[in-house]
Amino acid sequence: MAWLEYLLPLIFLFPLAAMGVIVVALRNLHDARVRSPFDARPLREPGQHLRDRLDDAFAGLYLNGALGPLVTLVPLVYGMGRMIVSHEQHWVEWALYGALSTLLVLGYSFRLMRDFQRIRRLKLGLACELAVGQELERLVRPEAHPFYVFHDIPAGGTRIDHVVVTPCGVFVVETRARTRPFAPSGEELDRLVVEKARLRFPGWSERKPLAKTRELARWMADWLAERTGHAVPVMGVLTLPGWRVEADDGPDDLLVDSGDDLAGRLATLCPGEFDAAAHDAVIATLMAHTGASRAPGA
Repeated sequence: MAWLEYLLPLIFLFPLAAMGVIVVALRNLHDARVRSPFDARPLREPGQHLRDRLDDAFAGLYLNGALGPLVTLVPLVYGMGRMIVSHEQHWVEWALYGALSTLLVLGYSFRLMRDFQRIRRLKLGLACELAVGQELERLVRPEAHPFYVFHDIPAGGTRIDHVVVTPCGVFVVETRARTRPFAPSGEELDRLVVEKARLRFPGWSERKPLAKTRELARWMADWLAERTGHAVPVMGVLTLPGWRVEADDGPDDLLVDSGDDLAGRLATLCPGEFDAAAHDAVIATLMAHTGASRAPGA
């Protein structure tokens, strides 16, 4: 029965399959996401969504790094099994096994490079968000000083990095990480020029960060007005840590900043009228929305 010559070599693949099952079963072994022991809600820190994405990226890197060698060996191991049980050898068949293994090696190599690049970008973004969050924590004072900072706020299918509530209004703070290029002389180019509708980096420009920050600020204003029954002044803040920001010609409704001394800037900005009743209602709404058990800094 000639078909047995193709079926019997599958026995040699059982050890590889067993190893593959173990690798997949252990893919979530490293998961840094934790829940509160009080109410089982996820504990959220600055940049939490990036932390979650970083965990997923490391899990993908683990799977590709562990499964890649196993999968690429499958054609070769099957071919060796065919060599043992087959009465005739065909060079075309062996060439096919070799070509398939080569394609699998290339495919997993590209996947690993993609994972490394993704992890690098996520680490840069997380570092920037943590830096801005640390700066914002300077706003937290005793209860007599009504500043509140919330991190990683769910917002209509996406998330807001930080929301700051001051006696003068609400600030939606978004953080963007961009790698600074170098001039041919080796000098780091860190000048960022802000225009009404775009950011001009050295060598390229972007419009989406400004538009996204403005969209989130409008969403927050509408959402808070609906939930609290008060007209809440909301201002968008876009931070780009590490850049030398020149925003003289920037938009009037947004603050674009490097993040240095951001707490001091927000403490002095007043985007509109904001009475005590609206202030307290906003705090209570955001605390309920984020699942906080107490006010930050209280």
